[in-house]
Amino acid sequence: MNVFLYGSLASLIAGMATSLGAIPVLFIKKQLSEKQLDMFLGFAAGVMLAATMFSLIVPAIDIGGPLIMIIGVICGAVTIDLFDHFSPHEHFIKGHEGPNYNTVKKVWLFVIAITLHNFPEGMAVGVSFGGDMVKNGLIVAIAIGIQNIPEGTATAVSFLKAGYSRRQAFKWSMFTGLVEPIGGLLGASLVVLIKPALPFFLAFAAGAMLYVISDEIIPETHSHGNERTATFSLIIGFLLMTVLDVMLG
Repeated sequence: MNVFLYGSLASLIAGMATSLGAIPVLFIKKQLSEKQLDMFLGFAAGVMLAATMFSLIVPAIDIGGPLIMIIGVICGAVTIDLFDHFSPHEHFIKGHEGPNYNTVKKVWLFVIAITLHNFPEGMAVGVSFGGDMVKNGLIVAIAIGIQNIPEGTATAVSFLKAGYSRRQAFKWSMFTGLVEPIGGLLGASLVVLIKPALPFFLAFAAGAMLYVISDEIIPETHSHGNERTATFSLIIGFLLMTVLDVMLG
């Protein structure tokens, strides 16, 4: 019961951090530059990468061994890839992907794209509380919350650049953050109902996160000629989260 409660609540708080990052678009008139956005997203990717490695993959290996970890990571990545392939969605930079459903409003195509990004994060938080690993779960929740702040800012600014008003940009960014508690509920439910499969679900969440980092975030940050800035921001985010993981662990 504690796993379900902690996982659900922590994923909700982590998801709401997206709203915190989106707040500046309501007040700041000067928009962030592409370089600043790439820096923020690169930092977020580094934080996610460290959390994936040390709070999902390492525990999965410790509990279930390397084979279960490999199977789980592959299954998680393939699952998100299938969703990415068969769900119509619109990236702010890469444009349209998936089936071309002309009846779907463009704002929903953006929301679906961000949902495909945020859902695995929420699931990772929910799963990470399994096996009485409360401290591990808190580390993942903190990591996701930290990276959601700059990600929320970047998402809201992207909505502005796509032609939406400040209030609309904030509203839709907040809405995308609320997807994470749904993923958290699913992840927590799975580890409560099927406890022996905990290492697989940890690895599954890690695979989903790795797919998002490599397929979504990094290509976005390397689309404007700011590769060096984005890369060093990723390294800083990775190192910061690694130090926090060591301190909290």
